[in-house]
Amino acid sequence: MIRGNRAVRLILIFTLIMGVSSLVVMLAGMMKERNSSYITIVPEEMELVQLEALEEGAPIAIVDTTLGEFRFVLYPEYSPNAVKNFTELAGQGYYDNTYVFHSESGVYSAAGAPNKDGSAKDNSHELVERELHQNLWPFRGAVLSMNTTVKQNFKEKIIGGGTYYNGSRFMLVNTVAFDDTFKEELMSYSESKELAEAFIEKGGVPNFSQQMTVIGQTYSGMDVVEKLASLETNNVGNYKFPAVDVMINSVKISTYSPGEEAAEEEK
Repeated sequence: MIRGNRAVRLILIFTLIMGVSSLVVMLAGMMKERNSSYITIVPEEMELVQLEALEEGAPIAIVDTTLGEFRFVLYPEYSPNAVKNFTELAGQGYYDNTYVFHSESGVYSAAGAPNKDGSAKDNSHELVERELHQNLWPFRGAVLSMNTTVKQNFKEKIIGGGTYYNGSRFMLVNTVAFDDTFKEELMSYSESKELAEAFIEKGGVPNFSQQMTVIGQTYSGMDVVEKLASLETNNVGNYKFPAVDVMINSVKISTYSPGEEAAEEEK
């Protein structure tokens, strides 16, 4: 409501100074800049790639934590810059002995911070422009690159929009509760019946949709993802820190091989 009132005042001022014709041009520019922060969803062209079977040779991340291991497939074809940032950091050993610094009531967790307070070492890997794609969604098991900041010019601060950035830390999505009322609302308001049904069947956090860059989808170790989202916590500022430290021991980048994974499971 405050943002709306400020926008109205700005419009009135510009009307008095510039006249109606200039106002129309200004508003058109504002809306164009605002819309540049979002993507247009075309339901009939959507491919829910996170629900598809993995292909041999697909890039994966193997994450070893103090609560166990989970693995997720990476999507460099849809989020190239965020995936590049993540894989380069993993290759440098950046994530070794980093913290799980937030756990949200069974819904999601946040990890990959070298400092216990959830902060990064510096800003050198924290300004990757956000990448959104209609084929990627925050289903249960999705791995998201967390937003770090937004850069806005004067008009964007008034009416919304701007350029959003993400960085090194990542979020692991578990799920919200899908009761009958929520399911009905999801089916009613979603532009895609297939997408709504996928959320209902798989779980996840629909409210995160097209808000953060999705870099991967967990295919092994969902029990670990659930544990990380359900830790006992201490509420401090913006984060709910685990009461007992939970660590990311290492992140290894590899490729998917069903034969090798089957052999490992038999050990």
